[in-house]
Amino acid sequence: MKKSICMLALASVATGASAQSSVNLFGLIDAGVTYVSNEGGSKNFKFDDGIFMPNLFGLQGSEDLGGGNHAIFRLVNQFSLGSGAMIGGGIFAREAYVGLQNDRFGSIKLGNQYDFMVDSLFGSVDTAMDLAGLYGARNGPFQKLAIPDNPTGAFDWDRVAGSNRVANSVKYTSANLGGFTGGAMYGFGNVAGSIGANNTVSAGLNYAHGPFAIGAAYTNEKYGPVGGVAGTSVRNWGVGTRYVFGAFTTKVLFTTVRNSINGGGIWMGQAGGVYQITPALSLGASYAYMKGNAELDDNHAHQVSAALQYSLSKRTLVYVAGVYQRANSGANAQINGVLDPNGASSGATQALARIGINTKF
Repeated sequence: MKKSICMLALASVATGASAQSSVNLFGLIDAGVTYVSNEGGSKNFKFDDGIFMPNLFGLQGSEDLGGGNHAIFRLVNQFSLGSGAMIGGGIFAREAYVGLQNDRFGSIKLGNQYDFMVDSLFGSVDTAMDLAGLYGARNGPFQKLAIPDNPTGAFDWDRVAGSNRVANSVKYTSANLGGFTGGAMYGFGNVAGSIGANNTVSAGLNYAHGPFAIGAAYTNEKYGPVGGVAGTSVRNWGVGTRYVFGAFTTKVLFTTVRNSINGGGIWMGQAGGVYQITPALSLGASYAYMKGNAELDDNHAHQVSAALQYSLSKRTLVYVAGVYQRANSGANAQINGVLDPNGASSGATQALARIGINTKF
């Protein structure tokens, strides 16, 4: 009888704990084959993964502390499906943070996390718009932009695709107040003797009501020294809006970048939309114009992206996508995500077509 009572008491405690806390295992897996018209002067037909969405494996959890307060955490790893290798240099290099969340006042998180170019623009405006994934993000004939630690010098130059996270950061995000949300982030440079060295500052503001959403974001990340120059920074800002007309969703997005070490800068305007043909079938397309300044030889590029996706279930979809970029004469086109050696075109145009499958758990 005593043993039975003890077991019932333990079961009751365990049930109460599970109701107040949760830990979830989740992931994204994407793979497919891609044809590229020109990589360094040659065609390429290849296996490629992590394009529609990055390949991710993660853990996230929440503990109810009472009074509308929660302890939260998130640990995310990115990996290559083709080789099984980790991407980013660490087991949880994609995201790693812990924090506190209040139902009325919002959340504060500490660790390695996205800035507001992702939260306010991709998360609220740009998500799932052209459906081309990484290939539909921003790149082009802008190698002279020379962003530090960037695989092409201009890969995802506006940060909206989430290729950059902010290490050693503290981030506040407000709760929803009448449709408004916002936040601010500070990334510590951890440089002895200088609070401001290698730091990052980011902020975002969003408003959503019914079918309408608008967002704005700013991020300034310092590097240094680069080439013997201290205090180098890369600054981004952008604004975007989205509107839903029944089965049709439209967007407009404007983003910029400036690298202080060489004065290189780019602005971009993009418009696009997605039509939900059936509950399982979607068609999306977008057009973008990117313009570099004099330090980047006034190079510019037009880019058109389109994709068709079909959901086999709530978790799994198949898709076909195409991207075409045309740069000015004398420049070398480069679609984002074409990262093989000599990934840039040998001429002013580059095109690709892809068929793939994506699943999540």
